[in-house]
Amino acid sequence: MDLKAIRRKIDLIDSRILDLLSARAELTLDIGKQKAKRKESVYVPDREKDVYKKVVSGNKGPLSSAAVKAIYREIMSGSLELEKPLTIAYLGPEFTFTHLASLKKFGSSVNYVGCATIKDVFSDVEKERADYGVVPIENSIEGAVNHTLDMFIDSDLKICSEVFLEISHDLLSKESDKSRIKKIYSKDQVFGQCRLWLEANLPRVELVEVASTAKAAMIASREKGAACIASKLAGRKYGLKTLYASIEDSPHNVTRFLVIGTKDANPTRDDKTSVMLTIKDKVGALHDILVPFKKNRINLTKIESRPSKTRVWEYFFFVDMEGHYRDPKIARALAELKDEAAYLKILGSYPKAGKD
Repeated sequence: MDLKAIRRKIDLIDSRILDLLSARAELTLDIGKQKAKRKESVYVPDREKDVYKKVVSGNKGPLSSAAVKAIYREIMSGSLELEKPLTIAYLGPEFTFTHLASLKKFGSSVNYVGCATIKDVFSDVEKERADYGVVPIENSIEGAVNHTLDMFIDSDLKICSEVFLEISHDLLSKESDKSRIKKIYSKDQVFGQCRLWLEANLPRVELVEVASTAKAAMIASREKGAACIASKLAGRKYGLKTLYASIEDSPHNVTRFLVIGTKDANPTRDDKTSVMLTIKDKVGALHDILVPFKKNRINLTKIESRPSKTRVWEYFFFVDMEGHYRDPKIARALAELKDEAAYLKILGSYPKAGKD
């Protein structure tokens, strides 16, 4: 076939796709009415995971699974907007990595509100100014985000989903030569992730910590002799040039983000559960709280401690495990753990995210 004939076939297929999308949207409206009657959440993490699993497993190419998943992310984002306009709070401003993670999770059809601090994200969801919040929890290089862990101590919000985002840091500036750079702006965690590159290439340049990579880009766009470490998208927004791309020290730089809301997610058979606990003041207390997990053959994926800030040398332990708290073996372990721990709080069970 010649080019015109091929394009005519594509036009016909596009017309069929639009008809099917409209039919899908009509069914989405029916689902929205059912959820409203039952007072159920519009966003259903277990259903989201099920849809992705089905379309990826049914994909026969030549589109990659990642491309198919991205297409369905926007289809589901539009569906959420049809059922009920959602507002997502995130650690802002625009084009921070938390904003990019939010877009990866919820797509472009929902409303986004950038917050100045992690505390503000929690507050917006608690006070119902936002339906869900997205916050960073840990980075593969720098470890836990302590501010997020601390917020769970007093908050009643639940973890209902998670998302992983590959992080790539660029050195951006209005300047065209690195010899003209006198200051570099970015977040403290980002400096940590690019420490070796900075020491090797710009050892005498002043590093200035700011609240976000997007704010760093904004400052660098206005200040002579300044640069920032941020995402390419932030650079585009503020008209900055990429002097050096991908300056992170590790090629496997991934940040995990949590979606926080007011309700748990249903089991999917591929879940995580997060809990917070304190231990009793006795010999072997830390060993004793680990026994129920070993006894019930539960895989722990994370253990992190934080000072309680109320009593000297008292710590909160944050534990992530594979499984849903409704799974029989998880339920048994948590029941046993309740007897051994001084305090136990389930932060949520949610579908395990892929690293794509």
